[in-house]
Amino acid sequence: MSRPLLYLDVDGPLNPWAANPERRPAGYTTHRMKPDNWIALHAGAPPDAVPTLRVRLNPAHGPRLLELSSLYDLVWATTWGEDANVHIAPVLGLPHLPVVAWPALFGEGEEGTYWKTSHLIAHAAGRPFAWVDDEVGEADRAFVARRHGAPALLRHVDPRVGLREEDFTALDAFARALGPDHTG
Repeated sequence: MSRPLLYLDVDGPLNPWAANPERRPAGYTTHRMKPDNWIALHAGAPPDAVPTLRVRLNPAHGPRLLELSSLYDLVWATTWGEDANVHIAPVLGLPHLPVVAWPALFGEGEEGTYWKTSHLIAHAAGRPFAWVDDEVGEADRAFVARRHGAPALLRHVDPRVGLREEDFTALDAFARALGPDHTG
């Protein structure tokens, strides 16, 4: 059997973008970044003229995610794309991770789902998976239950606070519940 995948979104779970701009959540540090996809959004502007992004990251998330890598294959599932390996992984102490390739146009999801949902089902190719994102909801859970032939955990993360201890606990419990055929 294949190990489960853990799909990681950046903005929301790792970077609580909706947090009070005057007060970052406890444990987070602020970083100024200029990823390639951010520069591309400012088409025509010279890279030096593009403002930096304020990104808040919790260094404690890296070791926690590395612990989960004993149970999961970690995969970036973010519009940051390869920029997550360049900018986010080093701050958290993560190795280079595979990246889900998104379509050029994100569009709308099927049956009222978030646009990433059907792409992640296709990427998982029948493997169990967990997904942390600030955009998942009940329509996504129902869609995955109907369309994906393996266990899946879609974990909504509040973009005001990012990943919390209860999220890590749920991810650990989900993988362990799959049994040694999947996590060994």
